[in-house]
Amino acid sequence: MKINYFRRFPAIGRGFVAGLAMGFAGVLTGSLAGAEPSHGIAMYGDPALPPDFVSLPYANPEAPKGGKIVFGNTGGFDSLNPFVSKGTSPWQMRFWSYESLMGRSWDEPFTLYGLLAESIETPPDRSWVEFTLRPEARFSDGSPVTVEDVIWSYEILGEEGHLRYQGFADKVESMEQTGPRSLRITFNRDDRELALLAGMRPILKKAQWKGKDFANAPLSEIPIGTGPYVVSDYQAGRQVRLERNPDYWGKDVPFRRGTMNFDEMDIEFFGDGAVLFEAFKAGTLTVEREYNAEKWNSQYDFPAIQRGDVIKTEIRHGRPTGMTGFVMNTRRAPLDDWRVREALLLAFNFEFINDTMTGGEQARIHSYFDNSELGMRPGRAEGRVREILMPFADSLLPGALEGYDMPVSDGTARNRSNLRKAAALLQEAGWGVENGRRVNAEGQQMHFNVLLRQGDTQNSSIMDLYVRALERLGISVRVDLVDNAQYTARESEQDFDITSFRRDLSLSPGNEQRLYWGSDTADRPGTRNLMGVESPALDAAIDAMLVSETRENFISAARALDRVLTSGRYVIPLWQYDVDRIAHAKELKFPDYTPVYGDRPGFLPEVWWYAED
Repeated sequence: MKINYFRRFPAIGRGFVAGLAMGFAGVLTGSLAGAEPSHGIAMYGDPALPPDFVSLPYANPEAPKGGKIVFGNTGGFDSLNPFVSKGTSPWQMRFWSYESLMGRSWDEPFTLYGLLAESIETPPDRSWVEFTLRPEARFSDGSPVTVEDVIWSYEILGEEGHLRYQGFADKVESMEQTGPRSLRITFNRDDRELALLAGMRPILKKAQWKGKDFANAPLSEIPIGTGPYVVSDYQAGRQVRLERNPDYWGKDVPFRRGTMNFDEMDIEFFGDGAVLFEAFKAGTLTVEREYNAEKWNSQYDFPAIQRGDVIKTEIRHGRPTGMTGFVMNTRRAPLDDWRVREALLLAFNFEFINDTMTGGEQARIHSYFDNSELGMRPGRAEGRVREILMPFADSLLPGALEGYDMPVSDGTARNRSNLRKAAALLQEAGWGVENGRRVNAEGQQMHFNVLLRQGDTQNSSIMDLYVRALERLGISVRVDLVDNAQYTARESEQDFDITSFRRDLSLSPGNEQRLYWGSDTADRPGTRNLMGVESPALDAAIDAMLVSETRENFISAARALDRVLTSGRYVIPLWQYDVDRIAHAKELKFPDYTPVYGDRPGFLPEVWWYAED
């Protein structure tokens, strides 16, 4: 079942473009200018949906409740607390069982609507934000959500939570209760996004953790949330079963109408992707996301599809490509030398590998915000982009100001031309050849340790092809395939030279960019800045995004950020995922209307439902 991009995106006129067309000059004259309570908040302009909206535009408010959906994950889990650094938890947990004060619409670049909070209030400069809780908001055990729970949640996550939550706490000057159901958060810096981020922190129950160690809780201590689903059963490392709470408090909240429709959602765990795929073909799983176009075209013809019991659905989207590939750890020599990283990019024969792995059907990622207006433009940096970067001209790498393009091979297996260029760069960086080995002045051979998860069959296959090219350059490579627990620990400790990498990026990048590549987090355990980049130019571009009051300046700042990241040669990019591919049991349905972000959290399984034909 193919879904036409233009038919599927009336949303672009209704949500995405509508919000932007109001103009970012309207920030100071819009509905929030008087610091009055509102049903929602947008990063720029006004929310696209009115105060009396019935449901999100991509949800079916009449969707039936019932049925079951079964997902598959590779690896395992040793924690059911998705809010701490310790252990590995199923990634789906924080989306299905927990909620925040506001919920995000995936049909607009960055807009939030009331969820646990019935209203939000902020002044024109967004120096503070105030929320008023819904009186009916409840935790899954039936107890009311209080202001005390909210404040405690912000504090514990800022002190002991995962790194992704800690950065926000540093930007808060004060947090105080202002009424029986209201609280105000005042910020200590100029950052227009903070008012929105404040509405997106998960809210947990304070009383559950009295006398307990939040950061080191055992597997059996599952945080109590307010979300529609609760864990009803699990087998450590093998299966998690979640059931819809029949007494879920928020079923009539507009943001929730038509969402979270399944009675049961299961997650089954498998040793690798091949075994998982066989389980899907056998009917053990009822849905599977596929990221490989060649496999989608050649291997999704099994009997269940031929009978019509399994449907193939393709959904186009309007989000940036983000970055998928292999990240290089610049904390370690010789990867701290951009010439070595450029040589590794040249040695990566993308055209041949892409043809081998996907049949050449998926275009390469050329920059972090590729496929969107936020992406860097070809050629020299001009205008506001150049103004942002020029103060750092002496520290920028070649290509940042002049323009940078990914290496292109001739498509043959040998890739001779690019390997010659790579060898010349390595020689320039002090790595010559001795008896077929690439060595430095001390005679030490260039060696890289590649860290991959067990079961990551696609990246393992790609690395097999890549290693041959590196060996032709005289470089020694060891690939470590480790289980989830070891992978998480080594990634947290930056114990790798090269590892797999994925960063989803939105149409409204903001504070999360500091987590991904900000200097302050580069060397912290558990950092998401896996490449270890510390760049004043990157920090300045992020700052410029966060204080932009016009759309034009915001786009320029994002393009400047994209230039510095791309020319930094930190990641060996793979291919774009410009189409979301979902194979699913015929009983699993979804609305005709798809959000601009496509298949992101908030779409599958959130707005799907179960129905017999």
